Amino acid sequence: MKSRSARRENVKANSVPLYRTIGGKRMVVLEESEYERLRLRADEWEPLMPEPLPNGNYPAAEALAVIQARNILRARRKLGLSQVELARRAGIRPETLNRIEQGRNKPSVPTIAKIDRALKKAEVQEGE
Repeated sequence: MKSRSARRENVKANSVPLYRTIGGKRMVVLEESEYERLRLRADEWEPLMPEPLPNGNYPAAEALAVIQARNILRARRKLGLSQVELARRAGIRPETLNRIEQGRNKPSVPTIAKIDRALKKAEVQEGE
């Protein structure tokens, strides 16, 4: 059986991910630098603004949803929170936060207030 370092070298040499089953779940083994590259690239994603209208203006409701989504995304990332963690702290479902961050959901004022309170509380805790 190969040692861990030998297996790591094998992964680097082949640059093809290895698949392993751990605890009944299928896992992918990647080189750490590739994992970091993918993680950073995922963090760069933000929803796109809608197409402008013929007069050059953006459709207001759709544009506001994207701006709101970007603001929440940026604040959450700055604090190092996952979607699941922010949703838990805000008392909303992770699926709801996901749709908000994609700009697909126009949340109610109480939902935005919950997210805002959770972000502000996390910011204060980070500063302590």
